[in-house]
Amino acid sequence: MEKQLCFVCVEFVDDKNVVGYGYWYLCDFLPVAVNDFVIAPLGRHNNLQRGVVRRVFYATEQNAPYPVSAIKRVKKLERINNMV
Repeated sequence: MEKQLCFVCVEFVDDKNVVGYGYWYLCDFLPVAVNDFVIAPLGRHNNLQRGVVRRVFYATEQNAPYPVSAIKRVKKLERINNMV
């Protein structure tokens, strides 16, 4: 049986250039939930920015929402009521 990976769709609400768009990331921090805050690399320069998890999706590499070979990873997870 193939391993299930955790994917999260993140919206960077504080960045006026990308607000309203969702970006897929792999997330090694479990459990993760919708509305959790994460720190993740964004753009060509991989600047770390704070974003909000809008979707959580578990899938195998073959069913990933974005090619695993090109996907970035969440660097830090912050929960709403309990900072991690």
